[in-house]
Amino acid sequence: MIISKKIRALSLSSIGILLISLSNIVFAAEKVDVGKNEYNSACAVCHGLTGKGDDGPLKSLLARPVPNLTVLAKNNNGVFPFDRVFQIIDGRQEVKAHGPREMPIWGNAFNNQSSLYFDNYPPQDSESAARSRILALTEYLYRLQE
Repeated sequence: MIISKKIRALSLSSIGILLISLSNIVFAAEKVDVGKNEYNSACAVCHGLTGKGDDGPLKSLLARPVPNLTVLAKNNNGVFPFDRVFQIIDGRQEVKAHGPREMPIWGNAFNNQSSLYFDNYPPQDSESAARSRILALTEYLYRLQE
């Protein structure tokens, strides 16, 4: 009788540990890489899935070569130009040194559209949602650096 109680107690504790482990696996599977998803939906058509500018389906339609986004830090003395990249993606402040702009102005686009990831923002705070999307995208580009 005592042995069966110990076995039951052991079984219950094993089930508890198993349930906790499974819940951790499910929780980990639900993590979303917002920056990567934003990149894939907004940037990959020109810059390609790898960011190297070599395989975007719209590449051949552009008048200028598509920049390799994986060497931004390398081309800036090893330092990722976070603020400059954020400003270029946002596009609402013109960067004269970059010349005419073929890239969409994502600041306006993100400000005027909803996102799966930032729908919790109140409608009057679409600017914060747009900035959050650009920040996630900029951080993702930082992770792409060679």
